[in-house]
Amino acid sequence: MKRYDISFIGAGRVGEALCTEFFKKGHKILQIASKGTENSRSLAAQCSAEWITNLHFDKPADIIFVCVPDNDLPDVLGKIECGENTIVTHTAGSFGLEVFPSAILFKGVFYPLQTFSKGRNINFQEVPLFIEASDNTSRDLLKAIAESISDRIYESDVTQRRIVHLAAVFASNFVNYMILLSKQICTTASFSFDIMTPLIKETVKKAIETDPELAQTGPAVRNDTETIRKHMDLLSFSPEIRKIYEVISKSIMEYYRNR
Repeated sequence: MKRYDISFIGAGRVGEALCTEFFKKGHKILQIASKGTENSRSLAAQCSAEWITNLHFDKPADIIFVCVPDNDLPDVLGKIECGENTIVTHTAGSFGLEVFPSAILFKGVFYPLQTFSKGRNINFQEVPLFIEASDNTSRDLLKAIAESISDRIYESDVTQRRIVHLAAVFASNFVNYMILLSKQICTTASFSFDIMTPLIKETVKKAIETDPELAQTGPAVRNDTETIRKHMDLLSFSPEIRKIYEVISKSIMEYYRNR
């Protein structure tokens, strides 16, 4: 496997995860640009890289990964100073190549479909990586570097990635919020949230191993309006959660009524 010289902009959750994984796989991390202090310095030290606070990359890299919040991406891309042959790629799921300024000749997208949190170990071999490039040279490098850390590589355009990103919000962000609400409801009965752990694990496992449409259970799929009414009464302590319960229950009933 060919080793590449890589630099990073951003040392947040995505940047840290990718930087650490590339370093473990033998790639050379040259520079990490970030205005942060402790985490940035620590990451640079762990990866034998130079920590810089500006966007002037004086060490020639094969590729620079831009791992910043979506709102900051256009501004950051417009300020990068690097070699003209360096490939610059961002990791956002909701942007494509259109966000790059014309001054950047070689550009790409490298979107990992995963949720990242500090201190969590991710098996990158299983993480789907979605790539797009402005030219064949950039595409070949992105594909090669992606294959060095994952077995699941997909070439995609911006429309496809935006849809995948939307699906990820439902599968991850919304699911986690539902679990958070479950925790809040548990506290009203003075029970520890860990009583839900076996149920959550089996629910996710069953949806993956069978099919989420076939795995659905509960009062809404049974059209059990009496139980739903009782639940609604119990949620009088939180009008917001009560509304969420009502909307989702109606959606489930309507979905399975047409099946």
